[in-house]
Amino acid sequence: MLHITEHAHGIRELRLARPPVNALNAELIRALRKAIEAAPAEGAQALLISGSSGMFSAGLDVPALLMLDAPALQRCFEDFFGMAAALAQCPIPVAAAVTGHSPAGGAVIALFCDYRVMARGPFKIGLNEVQVGLTVPAVIRDALARLLGPYRAERLLVSGAMLESDAALRIGMVDELANVDQVPQHARLWLQALLALPRQAMLETRAVARADLIAATRREHLPIAQFGAVWQRVETQATLHALVAKLKAGKPA
Repeated sequence: MLHITEHAHGIRELRLARPPVNALNAELIRALRKAIEAAPAEGAQALLISGSSGMFSAGLDVPALLMLDAPALQRCFEDFFGMAAALAQCPIPVAAAVTGHSPAGGAVIALFCDYRVMARGPFKIGLNEVQVGLTVPAVIRDALARLLGPYRAERLLVSGAMLESDAALRIGMVDELANVDQVPQHARLWLQALLALPRQAMLETRAVARADLIAATRREHLPIAQFGAVWQRVETQATLHALVAKLKAGKPA
């Protein structure tokens, strides 16, 4: 479900490994959150989040989450937003190796990292929550606006647009493109260059530069209850169940 690999220079890779599409169920979300939180204390100098070739993560596992009772769903959302906060507040650099498609929750993971290398080609990334009846929380909007500016972020969020990798690079949603089989390597090279700098100065400056993102992900700002309320709305439930029915019928979502 989550494979951990140690690389040179103290780079620890957390690879999403939940076939076929690395959908984020409660167990994977919790495992990822705990691994991010534990890494600095365990001696990791930098983190790399990766997926499988052609698919970073398809986002939240909607069929699995619809089967959870209210307490379990609440814990899942706590872990999801806690995972985003752990990425934002991580005291060591974090790069995302976006190895393929990255809608919704997959894009959220990438947004809260320091740097994003995406697979070149017909792979898409975006926050398409509106298309499945969900409201994008303010903390995620803020993370996207931090990269793109408020107006461009607004246009993408309200439409739920998905962008191919070339377009994502042009507007700054990702930082670099690489061939699909070389994405993790390019992300590691970026981390290695950062780790070659004077460490204390780099880490302290990084913390200053990310202060806005850190502040936005403090516990009191995380929209756990609000997101849960949106999830339970009649419109949202109808849209999510329709999505699951399409998936079961083998139709495109």
